Amino acid sequence: MMEVERLTPKQFELFQKFIYDRSGIKIDISKVTLVSNRIRRRLSASSHSDFDSYYRFLTSKAGEAEVTNFLDAITTNETSFFRTPTNFDWLKNEYVKELLKEKADGKRAASLRVWSAACSSGEEPYSIAMCLSELSVPLRGWSIEILGTDISESTLKSARTALYRKRTMQEFDESRIRRYFMEESTDCYKLRPLIAEMVRFKHHNLLRPINESPFDCIWLRNVLIYFDRESKEKVINNLVRSLTSGGYLVVGPSEGVYDMLGMLRKRGTFLYQKP
Repeated sequence: MMEVERLTPKQFELFQKFIYDRSGIKIDISKVTLVSNRIRRRLSASSHSDFDSYYRFLTSKAGEAEVTNFLDAITTNETSFFRTPTNFDWLKNEYVKELLKEKADGKRAASLRVWSAACSSGEEPYSIAMCLSELSVPLRGWSIEILGTDISESTLKSARTALYRKRTMQEFDESRIRRYFMEESTDCYKLRPLIAEMVRFKHHNLLRPINESPFDCIWLRNVLIYFDRESKEKVINNLVRSLTSGGYLVVGPSEGVYDMLGMLRKRGTFLYQKP
């Protein structure tokens, strides 16, 4: 098969629009080399000789099953455990105290539902699970559900294996690693079942409403940097509809959505509450 070099501006525009329509991610022309390299891998995997024939296949009825593989190849997923520690400090301290008080006052049942939206390879929802497991005494008897979703099937598959390299554990000391992980091989660790079984994973596109019961807390961090304003507004509206009354939205510093959260009450630099 002849080696193809790089997308032409016209080809890039076609793939750019396809990516945007399917995922809400707007990729700038400055990323043309990156996108070209990632699509080239799919050419080999799907036995296509050039970008044009692959695009025709991708946008045809016969190529519907390839769309997931394509989006997996394009989307970038970078994360680590306990990324932005202040968010997790809030979860373990202020938020859990608030939950316990509401339960004591008869204002809520002993249940908690948390959604990690665009969870990538699982470090965020597993970090949430670790925090809540450390509160096993005050939360004894509570029903705790943690959902992690992502548009990438390959990263969800990785999340379900719960296997991680040590470089993702920047916020861990050795005692915490021993507490939560089993060493599989040199520099490869497997999450212990106690934590892994607390999290459920599901494929989901944030541009669409999720078919789930409302959540008490939704985490949306380091996700929307490549989304344009229209797509961001769709995502925010979908998430707010999925929050319970009084529920919290935890956002990252790079989302660029602060002026879209007028329907929520600001409780902190990263924290918004549904009235």
